[in-house]
Amino acid sequence: MSSKTKIVVLRMKEIIYTAIFVGLGILLITLFLVMFRPKKDSVPTSGDAVHYVPGVYTSAITLNNQDINVQVTVDSGKIASVNLVPLSEAVTTMYPLMQPAMENLSEQIVKNQSTKNISYPTESRYTSGVLLKAVDQALTKAVKAE
Repeated sequence: MSSKTKIVVLRMKEIIYTAIFVGLGILLITLFLVMFRPKKDSVPTSGDAVHYVPGVYTSAITLNNQDINVQVTVDSGKIASVNLVPLSEAVTTMYPLMQPAMENLSEQIVKNQSTKNISYPTESRYTSGVLLKAVDQALTKAVKAE
């Protein structure tokens, strides 16, 4: 009988490295599955839509004895524009972040059709917060007018 016996020699270092790489691979695949799975809440439902009465709604902000109106224009069911009126030179000079913050917020509000999940720079967080509160008040008027 001529049977050739083969002896395989495995070094412990190789077994440990292989086990570590297999473990890391399983961990990485699990991480990708958790991160990129579809969310259950990502599908919008028809009940979430807010219906506005078309028109122009305003909310006032008082800064240093000067009133600034935040004007929100809504069409049938959607926000068309958000503006500051009247924005005088005195207000622009005293509060230089007011107009750029409003332009940034207006763009996001019209795009998202909501004041939720709006991002703004940290240097204008207080100004943006006041403006968002005024926009919410004007939108509340648009909904209550039904």
